[in-house]
Amino acid sequence: MPLSWNEIKNRALAFAKEWDGEASEHANAKPFWDDFFNVFGITRKRVAAFEEPVKKLGDKQGFIDLFWKGVLLVEHKSRGKDLDKAYTQALDYFPGIPERDLPKYVLVSDFARFRLYDLEENTQLEFALGDLHKNVQAFGFIAGYQTHKIKEQDPVNIKAAERMGRLHDQMKAVGYDGHALEHYLVRLLFCLFAEDTGIFERRQFQDYIEQKTHEDGSDLAHHMATLFHVLNQEQGKRLKNLDEQLAAFPYVNGKLFAEPLPPASFDSAMRQALLDCCALDWSRISPAIFGSLFQSIMDKKARRNLGAHYTSEKNILKLIKPLFLDELWQEFESVKSNKQKLFAFHEKLRALKFLDPACGCGNFLVIAYRELRLLELEVLRVRFKTNEKSGQTENIQTMILLDVDQFYGIEIEEFPAQIAQVALWLMDHQINLKISEEFGEYFARIPLRSSGSIVCANALRLDWNDVVPAKELSYILGNPPFIGAKFMDDAQRADVAEVFDNIKNAGLLDFVAAWYVKAAKMMQGTSIRCAFVSTNSIVQGEQVGVLWSWMLANGVKIFFAHRTFSWNNEARGKAAVHCVIIGFALNDISPKWLFEYEDIKGEAHRVQVKNINPYLVDAPNIVLFNRSKPLCDVPGIGIGNKPIDGGYYLFSDFEMADFIKANPDSKIWFKKWLGADEFINGWQRWCLFIRDMPPNEMQANPAILGIIDKVRNYRLGLIPARNAATDKEPKVGQSAKQLAATPTRFHVEKVSDTTQLIIPSVSSEKRNYIPIGFEPETTLCSNLVFVAVNANLFHFGILNSTMHNAWMRVVSGRLKSDYRYSAGIVYNNFPWPENPSAKHKQAIEEAAQAVLDARAQFPDSTLADLYDPLTMPPVLLKAHQALDKAVDAAYGKTNFKSEAERVAFLFERYQSLDSILASRTVKPNRNKSAT
Repeated sequence: MPLSWNEIKNRALAFAKEWDGEASEHANAKPFWDDFFNVFGITRKRVAAFEEPVKKLGDKQGFIDLFWKGVLLVEHKSRGKDLDKAYTQALDYFPGIPERDLPKYVLVSDFARFRLYDLEENTQLEFALGDLHKNVQAFGFIAGYQTHKIKEQDPVNIKAAERMGRLHDQMKAVGYDGHALEHYLVRLLFCLFAEDTGIFERRQFQDYIEQKTHEDGSDLAHHMATLFHVLNQEQGKRLKNLDEQLAAFPYVNGKLFAEPLPPASFDSAMRQALLDCCALDWSRISPAIFGSLFQSIMDKKARRNLGAHYTSEKNILKLIKPLFLDELWQEFESVKSNKQKLFAFHEKLRALKFLDPACGCGNFLVIAYRELRLLELEVLRVRFKTNEKSGQTENIQTMILLDVDQFYGIEIEEFPAQIAQVALWLMDHQINLKISEEFGEYFARIPLRSSGSIVCANALRLDWNDVVPAKELSYILGNPPFIGAKFMDDAQRADVAEVFDNIKNAGLLDFVAAWYVKAAKMMQGTSIRCAFVSTNSIVQGEQVGVLWSWMLANGVKIFFAHRTFSWNNEARGKAAVHCVIIGFALNDISPKWLFEYEDIKGEAHRVQVKNINPYLVDAPNIVLFNRSKPLCDVPGIGIGNKPIDGGYYLFSDFEMADFIKANPDSKIWFKKWLGADEFINGWQRWCLFIRDMPPNEMQANPAILGIIDKVRNYRLGLIPARNAATDKEPKVGQSAKQLAATPTRFHVEKVSDTTQLIIPSVSSEKRNYIPIGFEPETTLCSNLVFVAVNANLFHFGILNSTMHNAWMRVVSGRLKSDYRYSAGIVYNNFPWPENPSAKHKQAIEEAAQAVLDARAQFPDSTLADLYDPLTMPPVLLKAHQALDKAVDAAYGKTNFKSEAERVAFLFERYQSLDSILASRTVKPNRNKSAT
């Protein structure tokens, strides 16, 4: 075990006195460095060699004064010599040193002075011999106290996973696969961490491989099997004649090395791959993220995008800080000056228990544990100082209370479950090293006595109380899997069906919703708090009414939430998902915090609010269901035409021109065809609309008859769609086959005899306003737009306002990240101004016309061009701002401070209108919103 810092300082003072005045490099350098290592309780010859031969630049032979492979290179000079030249000479040796043996530190000295270079941090420290006792902590890496600042973006994380990936592939190629391979790699992972973090001696694992196994790798598997066996044996139960190097390894326990594994097989390349892994400094690697990286090596496809799926520390902190960490720190600040209250607080920390019911490789558990241990470290500092003042002494080891057995996880796959277990141990050891460094008393929990309870099981089938009883649990947290309702496989559908057994319309819910429901059920009758990361789909569109009406009915209250933000992963090939974080409990928790994002890829700003509703706005707890008719007295909307024709009735400009040229009589049967894409991006298609064409004319035109026949055959499933690779036609079903009997008719026909107001069903989330406009009655609109007839400038003005767009952004669904407009949720539930005056109507109509006039100034620009925030013309922006003022005035409220305030106002208006409507309804309206 490492010496205490006090002992090291005393030895440093004695060393400085003994060697004060020494000058001759050649006569006394070796005993000088032997004594130097002894200051830190290390026998030099065990770790480092004198006069290590190496090829210098220019292929010249050189000899390193003292070399500790992979750690330290020393260049020693006589008293008064130039230390800059000594450092340059030291660097000359680097080209001849194998990469895995390159040192992390260079130390140059002339007896009287020391200069230490940290090559990783690019720092240097110089001091006199007499000041060694003041600088001993800079040599913590010799004493066994070294800690690194772990950086999740450190390239070593990726490099480590890649090297383990190569070893994995080589072992799999020779037939070592499945459970045995996964477990073998987890053991190697532990050994690699162990020798760089003080569990093993420095380079102990690497030296054993290099010194005890043949270069061809033929006996490496035998030695690994023996080592694994030794690591699972207590010291007193080992063979008395055990090889000295094997006997030096500690007893690990924790069942990590208990299971007998089939014999592996190595060759020279595989042995070299393992040594390449040893060459990395595993103390720099974050257990919080490496688990996910490590898991991805098992899949070559995933490995090409290493890191794209791990959850970054920054995002994890977004959840755990408002869930529990911020509150605990506040409590610590309030009790730290009171010894008894501080001790009670420390005991409280020990009593906390955490469950991640979809833990994967344990990222959330590991970060939560680390943050709790860092809080405990602050508690220890205060307690230690208090004891010093009172003259009391207490062993720091007895003061540490927190342990990994406070953490529980459920993971469906065995390999990540094993990694989560090991990652908790590794994080525990890293924090213990940090405490050891600070208090000067080495502390390591080896052999392993406690472990996190990571259960390998299906979380949707398992009773979570079997993992940890609800009465003992404090927090549920995590990042359940993101799978859309339409993309679940049969097994997943069966899993959620069991969870959603009493929830109406549960078929609309995404996979993640099952974790919300199970958490809410487990929380009944407890003070458990929960927070999950989810795709933002569960707070948008139809899912809100299904999930959150049930959640609210079961007493759930949201006490913090991050509104939609981009879940960017800090790795190559970054994957981004639009997410929310929702924290909830059954008791009312104050204050409530809403985290807003002006830019979904930017930073959040925190706002204290009165209430957080299921749409994550400060408004009453309202959920919206599909309403069949508008809440207010306004024109209804519906989808346009839905032909189900396989694209055979649709033509481009050129195709229509060629067809008319060959069939002149067909010209009168073409109508302009408009979908969302055509409307927004300004391109044209045409529809051969022959619903009213006399049969004799059809018979007289073979080309048209051919098209009709193709539509019929498409509906019968006999031929593919015209552009099968690009068309979005649904799969041919029974309804389409029934339509085959009338091939000249559409599935849905909406032919207008008046001007039509057009709302695209999908629009980019980048736009501040959905492009909405008018089209003449001669245009055939597709089912990808919503159409309102009998709409006027007043309706156009309201729908184009920020008020309506803010409502849409909150309550609409999403197609990927784009806004997905709907009639039943967005339009029919929208609370229009109440009885606007003629003056307000006129102001809105005039402002709406000004918007149309501003658009008309740019006849060659598409709506996509006009409404891109980067290219929106100032005159159009100004017209919209004037329209917003007119609309706000009609609502009787102006000067909204934020979009969230607008939406909160609209929800209150909705609640009032819905209540009035409900009071007028004799029979219960199933489409009515629940509050």
